[in-house]
Amino acid sequence: MSHFVVGLTGGIGSGKSAAADCFASHGITIVDTDAIAHELTAANGAAMPALLEEFGAGAATADGSLDRSRMRRLVFADPAARARLEAILHPMIRELSNERCREAGSPYVILAVPLLVESGAYRERCHRIVAVDCPEDLQISRVMARNGIGEGEVRAILATQASRAERLAAADDVLANDGDLPHLDGQVAELHRKYLRLLSQIANATS
Repeated sequence: MSHFVVGLTGGIGSGKSAAADCFASHGITIVDTDAIAHELTAANGAAMPALLEEFGAGAATADGSLDRSRMRRLVFADPAARARLEAILHPMIRELSNERCREAGSPYVILAVPLLVESGAYRERCHRIVAVDCPEDLQISRVMARNGIGEGEVRAILATQASRAERLAAADDVLANDGDLPHLDGQVAELHRKYLRLLSQIANATS
């Protein structure tokens, strides 16, 4: 990949999307693996034939898209089912995200990956890693409000993700997101300037 790739990550409810939107406002291309997964599992999505073959017709909703809540329950209850799902989806997501990073027209590209710290393949592709960070109780309340699920279910999801400490240890840069959008926007603007300076230094060193 010729592009300078900045990996953007954070636990569920940390505010990755808000941070990505701030980078996009500076004209930076966002390649979001969650959005790609949704695209692949929408009605007529490229992954649907393989998923229906693997999990049966019951894996789809009436409109032909993946029944996400049913699959979420299945993979939480059955690690083997999770492995089968990931074996189909992950290679397709990686391929599409690679392609979109290569095609990006901005000076650098933001690759938003929720499980970036947990996934060696994505970490290797990033020149820098940015973690969006917020206190765990704030994450939990945000996800409960957004997804309409109980605290126990949110904690179960958090338990499958890297801890806050692991994510911060892996990050080159950290964005604190306590819900104050102008503050987040200011931090992103500062990082944006920093990355442009870094790219300029790289260009000078190689010219």
